[in-house]
Amino acid sequence: MLQPSEYSYGKSNSPIPTPNSQPNPVKTVSAPVEQATIGRSLVIKGEISGAEALYVDGRIEGKISLPNNRVTIGRNGIVQANIVAAEVVVMGKVNGNIECSDRIDIRSEGSVTGDVSTIRISVEDGAILKGGVEVRSGGQKQQNQATQAKPSATEPPKAMAATASA
Repeated sequence: MLQPSEYSYGKSNSPIPTPNSQPNPVKTVSAPVEQATIGRSLVIKGEISGAEALYVDGRIEGKISLPNNRVTIGRNGIVQANIVAAEVVVMGKVNGNIECSDRIDIRSEGSVTGDVSTIRISVEDGAILKGGVEVRSGGQKQQNQATQAKPSATEPPKAMAATASA
């Protein structure tokens, strides 16, 4: 192995500058955002599901199910579908119900016609929202799933209890 004194030959240990050499800036590498894009001229009829974020600038009719990801409806996007996602951002038009496990953001140029169920909601001035809004607490979804999955065998159904006591 060469030692610095063996190849310096009386010169300093600094590298020899070349005309094109400039200090390279340190680049930080971040994970790329995986996002599928439905372009302005695309029309999709059917069900969309997956494990990455979705940006819609075209037209979708059917159902969008991305429960752990973000769905963004762009300014040119027109969606006639029910949406299930962690986060939904609406800048275009949505006609259908939206269920978010985290938040929904309806921007000033956005329009939603349908029921919305979420933990957090943001509606900017100028946005249109026609339909029911259910804002639930963070733990409520887990409680609802647990009670629906395991109804008590000793407790009579509420409808029967109401008629039996009348």
